[in-house]
Amino acid sequence: MKKKYFAHETAVIDSDCKIGEGTRIWHFSHIMSDCNIGENCNIGQNVVISPEVVLGKNVKIQNNVSIYTGVICEDDVFLGPSMVFTNITNPRSGVNRKGQYERTLVKKGVSIGANATIVCGHDIGEYAFIGAGAVVTKEVKPYALLVGNPAKQIGWMSEYGHRLLFDEKGEAICTESGEKYQLREEQVTKKIVKIL
Repeated sequence: MKKKYFAHETAVIDSDCKIGEGTRIWHFSHIMSDCNIGENCNIGQNVVISPEVVLGKNVKIQNNVSIYTGVICEDDVFLGPSMVFTNITNPRSGVNRKGQYERTLVKKGVSIGANATIVCGHDIGEYAFIGAGAVVTKEVKPYALLVGNPAKQIGWMSEYGHRLLFDEKGEAICTESGEKYQLREEQVTKKIVKIL
């Protein structure tokens, strides 16, 4: 049976992985056992995806990214070049902690910039935007914009990846899509327009 995804000849793919239709895997990447990768993902050069990682549909992974056991990425996640996840908070070479991997959930539409580090055990909310080089050490709210080390929230982003500037009523409009957002009690939601 013909595979429905593309893998470069230098990629290493363990036999018990599930890989969705239309996914592309590039040079020198290693997809380890029991991974579940959705449709139409793009996995760049020199990427390591450890056992039991789950990726949704349309996940874009740039070159030199490490995704370790315990990570779940929902649909439409972007992982920038050389960013990395961890999966143990107190690693020691001489202590085996394989049964203590912590879960990190990256929700739909999140973008994580180049060279960022995501310390394990923290969920990243829908459409959050993590700046290049940021070190995330705590939960991230949906639509939040974080930068720095340790990462601090400095604003909010739209689903199209533009800074949201809220007025005195707590309302903002995305400059590209025209979609409206509401800020209430330090939480952002997108306003749904009902079509009659």
